[in-house]
Amino acid sequence: MKTVTVVIFDGVQSLDVSGPLDVFSEANRFLLPGDRYRLQTVSVDGVAVTCSNGLGLNAGLTWRDADGEDDLLLVAGGPTLVERRFDPAIHAWLRQACARAGKFGSICNGAFMLGRAGLLDHRTVTTHWNDAAALAALCPLARVEADRIYVQDEGLYTSAGVTAGIDLALYLLRQDHGAELALNVAKRLVVAMQRSGGQSQFSPYLDHLAPPDSPIAEVQRHVLANLRQPLSVAELAAVARMSLRSFSRSFSREAGMAPAEFVQRARIDAARAQLEHGTAPIKAIAYACGFGDAGRMRNAFVRVLGVSPQRYRESFGQDLGT
Repeated sequence: MKTVTVVIFDGVQSLDVSGPLDVFSEANRFLLPGDRYRLQTVSVDGVAVTCSNGLGLNAGLTWRDADGEDDLLLVAGGPTLVERRFDPAIHAWLRQACARAGKFGSICNGAFMLGRAGLLDHRTVTTHWNDAAALAALCPLARVEADRIYVQDEGLYTSAGVTAGIDLALYLLRQDHGAELALNVAKRLVVAMQRSGGQSQFSPYLDHLAPPDSPIAEVQRHVLANLRQPLSVAELAAVARMSLRSFSRSFSREAGMAPAEFVQRARIDAARAQLEHGTAPIKAIAYACGFGDAGRMRNAFVRVLGVSPQRYRESFGQDLGT
């Protein structure tokens, strides 16, 4: 019997805890007694903790009482974890527990707790897309892949935000007992066995616009209002009343990407909104958003989001039958 342990704390995201544990709990329905998982939670804040949504949880153990017999140890995430500092003794315990466990890792931004314990150096990891830059700054020796649903680096397993913990648990279950069992559990939980694409399909691209009074902001407004037009870099430089060279430098500095990339992502964002909330044909959306034809839009979606427009609509459209 393998022991799966989830580390929790005050302010933990409840789904980071219950999602992965439910995967292994459902798996126990299909497994012989000797192959089943023993599931437990270990708190670093006392037995009783309050989740970020107000739900109360009682951990099976505190970190001081943990037996160290974990086969898989996962640190859950929570909204406060990016900034939170734990006692050095907790980090020391976590390092020892992860060293003893056959496999260890994190769900969502639980990676920050691993990072502060020194467990991510020279490793490839992921976390919630919104916290990826902060994790990279905290752990400069780690390689943070912001667009992955989950990442395995030898015995270290990290996952993206919230429900990605379920994806990771299914992946771990498949490693232990094969694809058929993992598929049966996914069916019982009514979740996808393996989601297409990366985290980009869930994150807003246009959330870091230039200051409103900046010439670059004027260009961005022009782009968003004229997506059907060619929108060449020369045209955009003219809107900003700058030379081509000065404009390209200024735009990249203020927007964090090249002008052409902003145009492409603005078109993708507009297309995403139409795919999510409307039933217009994909060809019509491609034209309305400035891609010219459905093939170009498909190439852009696959390159940036990792999924085709049709698959995106099937996953996120309000009318899943369209």
